Amino acid sequence: MTQMTQTLTTTPPADDLVVPFHCDRCGALAKVRVVLASGSDLVFCGHHAREYEGKLRDIAVDIIETDGEQRLSH
Repeated sequence: MTQMTQTLTTTPPADDLVVPFHCDRCGALAKVRVVLASGSDLVFCGHHAREYEGKLRDIAVDIIETDGEQRLSH
């Protein structure tokens, strides 16, 4: 019997959405990346980014559009 050792690897988050990400809410192509204080991030299509914009501004460290334009910074 062979034992496998689990190894955790992490990929640093991209500074922009070069790789096509999909909205965490509906699966459409992501237009906005929301960086949280914990270091994790959320991605949203334009529709859901606008729908949740008020709440996202309350919890976000950065909000970045796919074109790299930073919309919010604390």
